[in-house]
Amino acid sequence: MEFTNLIESYKEDIIKKTQELISIKSVEETPIKGMPFGEGPYNALKYAIDLSEELGFTIKEFDGYAAHAEFGEGEETVGILVHLDVVPEGDGWTYDPYGGEIHDGKIYGRGAVDDKGPAVAALYAMKALKESKAELKRKVRIIFGTNEETGWGCMNHYFANEEAPTMAFTPDADFPVIHGEKGIIIFDLNHQLSDTNGSFRLIDLKGGSAPNMVPDNAVATFEMDNANQFVKRFETYKENNNNPIGIEVDGNIVKVLAKGVSAHGSTPEKGENAISYLMACLGEVLDGDNSFVEFVRTYNERIGFYHYGEKIGCGFEDEVSGKLNFNPGIIKYDNDNVVLTINVRYPIESSAKEVYDGIRENLKDTNTTLIEGKSEQKPLYVAEDDFLVKKLMDVYRDVTKDYDSKPITIGGGTYARAMENAVAFGPMFPGRKDVAHQKDEYISIEDLMKITEIYTKALYELTK
Repeated sequence: MEFTNLIESYKEDIIKKTQELISIKSVEETPIKGMPFGEGPYNALKYAIDLSEELGFTIKEFDGYAAHAEFGEGEETVGILVHLDVVPEGDGWTYDPYGGEIHDGKIYGRGAVDDKGPAVAALYAMKALKESKAELKRKVRIIFGTNEETGWGCMNHYFANEEAPTMAFTPDADFPVIHGEKGIIIFDLNHQLSDTNGSFRLIDLKGGSAPNMVPDNAVATFEMDNANQFVKRFETYKENNNNPIGIEVDGNIVKVLAKGVSAHGSTPEKGENAISYLMACLGEVLDGDNSFVEFVRTYNERIGFYHYGEKIGCGFEDEVSGKLNFNPGIIKYDNDNVVLTINVRYPIESSAKEVYDGIRENLKDTNTTLIEGKSEQKPLYVAEDDFLVKKLMDVYRDVTKDYDSKPITIGGGTYARAMENAVAFGPMFPGRKDVAHQKDEYISIEDLMKITEIYTKALYELTK
């Protein structure tokens, strides 16, 4: 069945609605009654609900956690799982991160590709299918979540109160079909500062804003016995290194500031970790041998710029999903403790226990301890010959003419894990720059329209 002309007639609306949704700053905030993740995520959810009603779908809300919109008849349901929350915008944007501005055929803004543009595309794919009057054997339901980036409380609440679709896809990763996702754990490495020996005292330490983002900033503040000597050592370091490091001096108070390049925590090798830059510098410019210097040494030797856990006892790898990904996402100084929050994506054939055991064994000769339990998402795997995978692959190949493409696995974690029989499907095309979780995030209008076409045909093939 042909949908191209119908979809093209929605183009102005798709662009406008994407811009409007981007304009809502839906970063998780302090809970408010009826708004479990704060006002921003709730406002984005309310926008999606209103748009869905405007498009003629039946709505059901779930206490501010989530909502769904659906149409059609039948005992089985094809689901689309999207999220409306976003990670913090970070610094260094060329355009307003919540402006939804269009430049060179691209819509810029936090959430443009992760996951607001794809959410709008999926809604208009449903509209196209509904208006085509095609005979369908299954219902179609889009589920809106509001806590994907920070904990999945939205999906936990939704599926505790609603039966899951028969099958589903989420437009929150890459094309073609993602039939496997690595396991994800978030945990802390804790190092207690037990002494103040040396020519400095640590006053503050902070870096990063989310575990699943490569941090683009980090700063350490010290009180120095001799700030001039420290500045000389720092200047020598800068002469021999091009790392993006600077200092600010105010009497005997010295700040060391590092800049990095943000990227998604599932691909730390694509970013430049500001915490790692900071630790590399401090490892050479701090004198003395106290407990903070010990932490810096441990970091540089076992974490540093090693993106696959290979130096800290968890460098696992398998043929299905490749190497483990290791991202130090946040660092802070809290009550005489340095706390480093780590985001790990472990291979499908490994386990969280193997990762934890490997790290603990590696760190047993240090004063750095692992504190597990912040969160875990187990791996996802759907066979390549599964009905859902095969149908989506057929649609992708038909629309893109990329007949050599095959299902892939990723380190990212998507809503596909929230239920049985679900996979990730787009929106990033092969070869496109990965801008999710980065400054100047965007989605091209051409791609936005192309994914609307793909999702329309996918829904048709899964429901006919």
